[in-house]
Amino acid sequence: MASRKLATLGVGLALALLLGGSRAEAGRKPRTAYGKKKGSVVALVTTQGTIQIQLYLKKAPRTTANFLKYVASGFYNGTIFHRVIRNFMIQGGGLTKLLVKKKTLLPIPNEATNGLSNLRGTVAMARTSNPHSATAQFFINVVNNTFLDHKAPRGNLWGYCVFARVISGMDVVDKIRKVATRRVGGKANVPIRPVVIKRVYIVR
Repeated sequence: MASRKLATLGVGLALALLLGGSRAEAGRKPRTAYGKKKGSVVALVTTQGTIQIQLYLKKAPRTTANFLKYVASGFYNGTIFHRVIRNFMIQGGGLTKLLVKKKTLLPIPNEATNGLSNLRGTVAMARTSNPHSATAQFFINVVNNTFLDHKAPRGNLWGYCVFARVISGMDVVDKIRKVATRRVGGKANVPIRPVVIKRVYIVR
């Protein structure tokens, strides 16, 4: 009897998760926990305009703390969006206009298990094939990229940690994603005219 109840509960939970994901992808804002302390809103001033993002301080505490360290040090000032794919995402925060990679802090643990989805307008950490290799680089999803979400704690199923979402300047993000790109050396999708992140600072 108990096993039947557990099985029924499992099916119900699966359906609830499936329906919840479908609604979010249809355009509804996912439930979040931004946090209210200083540092929850950050502005990225670019050559295409200003983007404001709200950090998920409670959902991704280690990731947002790491991001704010780079903001406070001025690390992001003068970096570029070096990888722009029109129907995927825009990535930046680690290379100079000469495509030189900046020296970073140590990698951080992957918090992609926080339940946040890579929906349009969310900001996630970029990394290598190693799930726990994220440092400074981030990307902004320009479409729903739910295939990047956490599936299991192993290999490429770890997913990419969402730690913020755009609350102002999505029109700027869309301008950036439409810029012309080219291949430079071993790097693809590099904007022909650099999209520079001139300044990043805490709004509140």
